[in-house]
Amino acid sequence: MTTAPTSPPLADQTWWRWAAVVGVALAVILAGAPEGITPEGWRLFAIFLATIVGSILRPAPPSAVVLFGVCAMAVTKTMTPALALKGYSDPVVWLVLCAFFISRGVMKTGLGRRIAFLFIRALGRKSLGLGYALVGTDALLATIVPSNSARAGGIVFPIVRSLSEAYDSTPGATRRRLGAYLMKTVYQCDVIACAMFITGQASNVIIAKFAMDAAGIELTYAKWMLGGIVPGLVALLLVPWVLFRLFPPEVKETPHATEFAQEELRKIGPMVRGEKLMLAVFAFVALLWMTPSIHGIHYAVVALLGVCTLLLTGVIEWSDLLAERQAWDTFIWYGGLVRMAEALGDTGVTKRFAEVAGGWTAGWDWTAALLILVVIYFYAHYAFASITAHATAMFTPFLVVAIAAGAPPQLAVLSLAAASNLDASLTHYGTTHAPIYFGAQYVTQREWWRLGFIVSLVTLGTWGTVGVAWWKLLGWW
Repeated sequence: MTTAPTSPPLADQTWWRWAAVVGVALAVILAGAPEGITPEGWRLFAIFLATIVGSILRPAPPSAVVLFGVCAMAVTKTMTPALALKGYSDPVVWLVLCAFFISRGVMKTGLGRRIAFLFIRALGRKSLGLGYALVGTDALLATIVPSNSARAGGIVFPIVRSLSEAYDSTPGATRRRLGAYLMKTVYQCDVIACAMFITGQASNVIIAKFAMDAAGIELTYAKWMLGGIVPGLVALLLVPWVLFRLFPPEVKETPHATEFAQEELRKIGPMVRGEKLMLAVFAFVALLWMTPSIHGIHYAVVALLGVCTLLLTGVIEWSDLLAERQAWDTFIWYGGLVRMAEALGDTGVTKRFAEVAGGWTAGWDWTAALLILVVIYFYAHYAFASITAHATAMFTPFLVVAIAAGAPPQLAVLSLAAASNLDASLTHYGTTHAPIYFGAQYVTQREWWRLGFIVSLVTLGTWGTVGVAWWKLLGWW
């Protein structure tokens, strides 16, 4: 599995990164707590802000930065050890961990590759159709695989590269034959898939928790999928076509792609027991996630049940779970961030920010206020190399301000949740697997940023029109 690049060892870091992180915390503390904010609450804000800065500058791997933050909360007696570590008992954090384990089964059994080659065999006779086939594979896997780096990076990327090389398209002089188009299309559409499902990428469950804590809006698996499926499908149809027009491959016909897929399927052979069991568990878990009102089982328990079933049937082994480094890495930083963000909301700091920002939009029509807030939130992602860091720092304050301006709570939540994912299209560092696709050296940085901005207009426009109309039809606002 291809994992996201991590920072080099601590000893190799430049001093200024750590100085910036510590400096931010000290600056906040020395500024003094505003009236109505307790000293403990202000220290928590300083630690939280330093953790976000550390997640951006990366003087250490993001998980290590969060662990330092958790330790700082306990050492400074901002929280008791039990409260500082409380995030690791949150069901949301365990849901993410289990979803990674389930995705391990998808990759180990080869089910993900089989799905990809079936799409390519059906749609891959033309380069545009080949793009749709790869995009369709990624979108289908997004319904259950919460790691965009594992999904788009570990499963789809090797296939994209193999197909590109099969048409003599390699980095350099021949990159535009086919590879550049496929690389850019798959990445941009994976970002859309991230916005369509709560399992689209790992940060979505924490965004759902923020929505519940700040606005009392519950984003279940079924509700997120229902809300995202219509604007998502429209965007998935539009973006490959737009890129085909603006960034066309030299090769327009790709009959060998279907032959390639057929040959790979022949090598794979018929579905074996492991694949069949994985597919059955996949469907079973998805069904339970979509019907909580019937059975009443918490979605984290559903994920645990899926993992236990895979273990009992031998589809995955305990050693597979221990080897799932990205899952445990995510568990560490999610547990810490969930706790920090939750506690910060109780301090009154977020409310104070909302009051100040709310004054800026005072008197505005809520439609204009929400539009401006979403656009600012979206393009602020140029400053972030992580969806999680961006959402953790800005989602709750912007949501509170939008609601204070009069925006319907569900509309504000859905708009910001979508923007939290779609904004990763902007840069070559927008989310964890962006460096994988950019690092393949098929697309220049200038092309990446130019096309990323154009795609952002398409996706924002799609969610702002089709999405808003769909949510209105559903009676959600």
